[in-house]
Amino acid sequence: MPFRPVLLILSVALALGPSVATAAPRVVLAIHGGAGTLPRAELGPELEAGMRADLARALKAGHAVIAKGGSALDAATAAVVILEDSPLFNAGRGSVLNAEGVAELDAAIMEGHTRRAGAVAGLTRVRNPVLLARRVMEDSPHVMLIGAGAEAFADSVGIALVEPGYFVTPRRRAELEAAKARERESAGAAWRRSPFHIGTVGAVALDRDGRLAAATSTGGRTNKRWGRVGDVPVIGAGTWADAGCAVSATGWGEYFIRVGVAHAICARVAFKGESVEAAAAAVLADVADLGGDGGVIVLDPRGNATLPYNTHGMARGTIDAEGRVDIRLWED
Repeated sequence: MPFRPVLLILSVALALGPSVATAAPRVVLAIHGGAGTLPRAELGPELEAGMRADLARALKAGHAVIAKGGSALDAATAAVVILEDSPLFNAGRGSVLNAEGVAELDAAIMEGHTRRAGAVAGLTRVRNPVLLARRVMEDSPHVMLIGAGAEAFADSVGIALVEPGYFVTPRRRAELEAAKARERESAGAAWRRSPFHIGTVGAVALDRDGRLAAATSTGGRTNKRWGRVGDVPVIGAGTWADAGCAVSATGWGEYFIRVGVAHAICARVAFKGESVEAAAAAVLADVADLGGDGGVIVLDPRGNATLPYNTHGMARGTIDAEGRVDIRLWED
């Protein structure tokens, strides 16, 4: 008699299948390092190894926050700061350069259960744009600040400022020169789309209280001009979090803005009852129908994550509650 309840529970678990009996630990953090043209031959083994190593460091930094009982907001912030400090991604140090050879940086952050949000755009001297976006959210009455005004606010709240040259790397300068050469060869048309637009970074996190957060940071597009701003700092386009869903996007920003990608995914989850997988697939299909491409990382309060893209590759990774890391750049 004393063993019957145990046997009954085991029988139910086995009847429901291995997904119940051996359920995988939930994902607590997902990150991306950008979607776009990412051919292995152009990337090379050294750059690939460096990107994988920095993605792993970002995942572990965010996981450490959550493992100590920290907030999803802190975890997403910690992960993105690591990627901004890496020279290998198009965010913070190592950002792509605009037509004048200057890095112009954008970032956003959002807390799901409160829907507080902060965003910054057109920065040239803020070392970690995601930290400034968070201060806009927490220490100002605004959601978005841009350019010189954003940097004046950064200085007033003690955010680290650097010289613009800090962000410039030889790799990004070479990419700009190549883009300008293509522009000359195409009689000025090539600036409309850089063929190598990998690198925007982002994170979505889930803490022990079931709360979600999202953060995204980027340098935009190589050879951009006229103060162009993409989807990343547009709340609801490149970044969104609510009580049931968190999204960070990467891709062709003009199309992501037009679709309102991040909010559209979470709206489908909330109002249509779709899984994060189904919602993300449907919204990326909308982007593709308009002619755009890119990818997203999405997380729900149960630890279900999806990281789809419709480009050649997307640098991405997850870490679960037990600290197991999964990093991928292609379909591998």
